[in-house]
Amino acid sequence: MATDLEQRIAELRASLRPGQQELADWQAGPLAVSAVPGAGKSYGMAVAAAITLARQKLNRAQQLVIVTFTRSAATHLKQQVRQHLRELQLPMSGFTVQTLHGLALNIASRHPQLSGIHLEQVTLITPNRHHRLLRQCVEQWVADHPRIYQELLVRGTFDGEETERLRRQSVLRSDCLPELAAIAIREAKSSGLNPQQLYALAEQVQDEVSVLEIAAGLYERYQRLLQSHQLIDYDDMILAALQVLDNPSARQVWQKQVFAVFEDEAQDSSPQQSKLLEILALQANNAHIQNLVRVGDPNQAINSTFTPADPIFFRKFCRQSQARQRLATMNQAGRSSTIIIQAANFMLNWINQSQLAGQEQPFQPQAIQTVAHHDPQANANPAPEDRGLEIYTPNDIYQTADLIGQRVCQLLSDHPDANAAILVRENKQGSFLAERLNHPDQKVNLAAYGIDILDVGGGSRQTQVPFEMLTLLQFLARPHSPNALKAALQILVDRQLIPAQEVHPLASQPETFLYPGPLDRPQSEKVQEARIFCCKLLRSRWELPHYRLISFLALSLKYNAAELATADKLAARLSQQAQGAPSMTTTLPILQELISAERFDPVDVEDVESQYLRKRQLTIITMHKAKGLDWDFVFLPFLHARIIPGELRIPAASQFLGPFSLAEVARAQIRANVHNQFPLPNMEEAWQRASDLKSAEEFRLLYVAMTRAKRLLWMSAAKQAPFNWNWFDWQRQTKLDTQTLCPILKPLQAQFPQAVLSNLSRPAIISHQNSDAQSICNT
Repeated sequence: MATDLEQRIAELRASLRPGQQELADWQAGPLAVSAVPGAGKSYGMAVAAAITLARQKLNRAQQLVIVTFTRSAATHLKQQVRQHLRELQLPMSGFTVQTLHGLALNIASRHPQLSGIHLEQVTLITPNRHHRLLRQCVEQWVADHPRIYQELLVRGTFDGEETERLRRQSVLRSDCLPELAAIAIREAKSSGLNPQQLYALAEQVQDEVSVLEIAAGLYERYQRLLQSHQLIDYDDMILAALQVLDNPSARQVWQKQVFAVFEDEAQDSSPQQSKLLEILALQANNAHIQNLVRVGDPNQAINSTFTPADPIFFRKFCRQSQARQRLATMNQAGRSSTIIIQAANFMLNWINQSQLAGQEQPFQPQAIQTVAHHDPQANANPAPEDRGLEIYTPNDIYQTADLIGQRVCQLLSDHPDANAAILVRENKQGSFLAERLNHPDQKVNLAAYGIDILDVGGGSRQTQVPFEMLTLLQFLARPHSPNALKAALQILVDRQLIPAQEVHPLASQPETFLYPGPLDRPQSEKVQEARIFCCKLLRSRWELPHYRLISFLALSLKYNAAELATADKLAARLSQQAQGAPSMTTTLPILQELISAERFDPVDVEDVESQYLRKRQLTIITMHKAKGLDWDFVFLPFLHARIIPGELRIPAASQFLGPFSLAEVARAQIRANVHNQFPLPNMEEAWQRASDLKSAEEFRLLYVAMTRAKRLLWMSAAKQAPFNWNWFDWQRQTKLDTQTLCPILKPLQAQFPQAVLSNLSRPAIISHQNSDAQSICNT
């Protein structure tokens, strides 16, 4: 029997590449696995987990703990491990696959006396409630620190004018201070700092504005609010689990249950998350043995914008492992054609040498290699489509859309079993391309060729319907509230229903904006258009019965079919819960509760879940969301220096505070403390470090986007593009500006001259003749 099992293990191991085999051969101790895009990290980990379970013959009290970043990744990894255990004819037990936060909550909830987390008494805070608590802690801080608040209010040039004072108050209370609270609290918690430690840290920085002191005050009040409402956030789960493991007896209980820890996507871990796994991986009977396997790619660390993750921690683990000869590399990747791999490697090396990210080095030097000639995995390094790499410089964004449409038609007609994707940096870019490519007046209508377009960003807009309805109803209920008016105006700008403009000045004096008098300053055309739209909404409250308001608002926002269906479902739900007598006083609390508890599911008129990779489909998706996916043909438009790497921008409304963002300064100062970079940077130095970190991550994001392509990578930067995509409305013919290319494009053109195509070098397009037949004709 043992011989048969060893034979099956050998066959399964033979399906792996060299780097994956090193992972499968692990038996004990720490191991770092540094992988490249397309190397098969998850597949290698699943096989390694199955082989480990087969060889170790764990007792029932022990488990192999596999940790990954998201719930979807955990589900996929669990299915893969089970499949390989079936191949080995072994029971599907002895392991668990969890997210980091799921594992932490499991530990904390088992020891409520140590962690302070009683699941029957506390609730995980929802995003909407989190935002409300941040606003509350800001208001409390302002009330407790009037002197510091007034100093912030009058910074820069200030003549005491009441209108300007009101505008600055709105900016500080609704934007700057809540943003500072959100980022500083998240960074501090993930670094293991409590409010008192953050206060102590603030004393080490001598600045005219003590950003960390303000952040500590906000943090202190936020924690009080959490406790008073019996709420916890995701960071509290990690901290509570660590608090449990600080207890020697509890720690030994958990270490006896854990044989080893396998971590996927290790580049996305924060310091406290890494500490949690390191403690669990220590063996209870021998504290000198740490069974910890961490797999990741520091060059694909793209989440520090949203999380406290930093690739420096995984890089450090790799260096320590290499010193102990415990470092494996997965540098062979079979996803992409050779020319695409060459372009990605060139980009990595050139960016590192360019010093465009200042003192930050965006990438760890690690080249992607093609697989060996007799690779055990099928379809490795597919043949390129035509050149495999195409670089264009269209005249404007409209020509960009035309070129993409024509190329997609040709590719998916020639290869009906293939798929394609457009990866964008911002959702607004995706919305423009989806509308432009779907427009009936376009030169190439993809629908006519049987090619579906899936706009992932647009497909999820119906999830915003309850929030938008609540915001507009709150405006109708309290039109003279600056916060209510500002929120409503922002939705109208985002929906491109009124001209793009700064909403703070309008919201600071609602009566003057909505009902200007003869002595008030004349309004511009943009402001007049916004006022007329708002007044139309206000009239609806008095002219329509309450039960019809949501339908009217949905039509006013020009909702699509899915959004209208969701709005109708929401209206019916509200009417039912209001017991057939809906009014503003009954509707608003019910709607707030639905959103806070996230108990309302949108209506999907089309099944868009798990359809990003369908055949004969063009998927439009952000670069961030594309990580972990791949397509035959990938298009990367709008590669401008203003977007990648871009720069940390200070909104015009908050520039009175100075040439920096309070939130980014706090983030950089807290991270400097975590990395033992003393003395801590002052505001100017912290702002520069934050800017460098942002540039480094943007270049890594482009690297991730490039390595999603299998057979064709199409890149472009239009000469004319919007200055700000958030304010762009192509149907209103918003003015375009001359844009500078992303700094990597010209070096790529010089390195791969055969990839440079003129805008007139358009491929053949498809002439649609009937539903069953297509022929190719030249443009």
